[in-house]
Amino acid sequence: MKYQVRFHAAAERDIAELLSELAPKAGVETALRFVGRIVDYCLNFETFPERGTRHDEIAPGLRTVEWRRRATIAFEVVGDKVIILRILYAGRTLELPDEEKNIGATSMSSLTPAAAALRP
Repeated sequence: MKYQVRFHAAAERDIAELLSELAPKAGVETALRFVGRIVDYCLNFETFPERGTRHDEIAPGLRTVEWRRRATIAFEVVGDKVIILRILYAGRTLELPDEEKNIGATSMSSLTPAAAALRP
């Protein structure tokens, strides 16, 4: 069975931030290649998504996997979909959300538990 890999808006922001951070230091082409490798790795979750370490203590179904000891990819498997929730680079860590924060336009009920727990 092949799964559909989708990127949550927070993961897309992580990718954009990583590109913005790397491009001035390494050049645009190098930054695009580097980020492209991370995205390609994520897309390979379509064939074997239930990998990595479970973090049910943070949110039910949350998993993380390391990419080349440089990035942590947080994701969940929901039905036939793999949702890439966050791509954390350079030692950034997963944190529980501050209950007092306004989550903006996205209502909590529209998020999966893992996505809600990892919202930026």
